[in-house]
Amino acid sequence: MAKQYEQPDYWSKKAFAEGYPARSVYKLEQLNEKFGIFKQAKTVLDLGAAPGSWTTYALHLLPLDGLCVSVDLKPLDSQLKDTRLRFFQGDMYEKSIFTEVKKNGPYDVVICDAAPATTGNKTVDASRSVALVELACAYAVENTRVGGNFVVKIFQDGSQQEILQNLKKKFNRAQAFKPKASRSSSFETFLVGLGFLG
Repeated sequence: MAKQYEQPDYWSKKAFAEGYPARSVYKLEQLNEKFGIFKQAKTVLDLGAAPGSWTTYALHLLPLDGLCVSVDLKPLDSQLKDTRLRFFQGDMYEKSIFTEVKKNGPYDVVICDAAPATTGNKTVDASRSVALVELACAYAVENTRVGGNFVVKIFQDGSQQEILQNLKKKFNRAQAFKPKASRSSSFETFLVGLGFLG
């Protein structure tokens, strides 16, 4: 069984104090500080968005005429309301969801913090994560504007190198990065693609 509860750490307490639904917002903030993900972005696609920390962060950075499209099986935090937000509740594997996403694109930035339901078995969790990452990559390739950026979380099991090599063919620059806000015990990392080649 996976651990059910983890003690709130510095980042969890900071998120609560600053009104974010989850600590994951600081991972995105650190990724943005390092890579300038949202530089001049007007349109953002957030895959696996619930409870909505990454969406909230993106909305803070978007202009008044910007758009953030978010997708998740679960609903977003009820406090999260913005005229620039379009939320689609459903499975990213469903064709109808993909169609709605494409209709609202293309996007300057595609972000994905989606994680599979974890079992506590590192091998199983990593292989499920890889499947989600490959799906997010398919969304990114179909929906990112030329010159746009992409960030996706992956549970490391060795296959992240192959995915990274594929991203290097699609983006001007691609690399892996683990933000300080990730738990040291976590085997997650983030793959970043900068400057989509089309």
